[in-house]
Amino acid sequence: MATVRSMVLSKHYLTKNDCYKAGRKIVPRGVMVHSTGVAQPDPDVFVRAWNKPGVEVAVHAIVSQEGVYQCLPWDCRGWHAGGAANNTHIGFEICEPAGHTYQGGTMVGYDAGKNAPYFDTVYRSAVELTAMLCAAYGLDPLADGVVICHSEGYRRGIASNHGDVTHWWPRFGVTMDDFRADVAREMQGGEELTEKQVRQIAREEWAAQEAKRNNAEASGWALEYIQRAIQAGILAGVDDGKGGKTIARPQGISTREEMATMGVAILESAKGIQ
Repeated sequence: MATVRSMVLSKHYLTKNDCYKAGRKIVPRGVMVHSTGVAQPDPDVFVRAWNKPGVEVAVHAIVSQEGVYQCLPWDCRGWHAGGAANNTHIGFEICEPAGHTYQGGTMVGYDAGKNAPYFDTVYRSAVELTAMLCAAYGLDPLADGVVICHSEGYRRGIASNHGDVTHWWPRFGVTMDDFRADVAREMQGGEELTEKQVRQIAREEWAAQEAKRNNAEASGWALEYIQRAIQAGILAGVDDGKGGKTIARPQGISTREEMATMGVAILESAKGIQ
């Protein structure tokens, strides 16, 4: 077991996985960041699920609140991107905390305020891991296409159509550009600590604001419009506990996925009126 700054790194190789057994090698040209897309913070669950024959997934590492599990040699060709990035990028998954579900690729019931400490911990480990890998293979995290997430890989045509990590990190006001900058600073020895502290405060404030919005009830003036939108099939209604219907997170921020869903519903409703 090794320690890199605050990151605890231990080996849990997927020796029974077909990817590990194939033993194909790559020359790493980048690092791809993933998150698991399921509310499961225990990395051992994934190791047990993937460490067997016939499983078509194998990542180089899993980041959890306890540290980093290395699952493949860094120069092993992994099965993480669903595309050409498997030939060029080291890929690691970040475990998501418990307590939420997914609907159409969107986190449902995720409490950003409650999960801020969890996010800060796994994010810090992800930064340190990526910095370590970039240093080991002579990579510039700020160069184009070197450090990317799965969704960025999809937009580049080198990964499958997944939304991670841009479906999660923006809830804390964090972008991949922020991550790349943090990795670069970590490689320089972690300078500008004050700026990092300010960034953490900003994340906590963002998370608290989102939690407040998500827990707020609908404003009185909007109730009629919400009911009409539910009746028209534009918004998905949920039980309000009083025998009626309402919507989840009435004052929450809508994602592009949710806006697209509502837009199509509006178009379909308009066709029915014609």
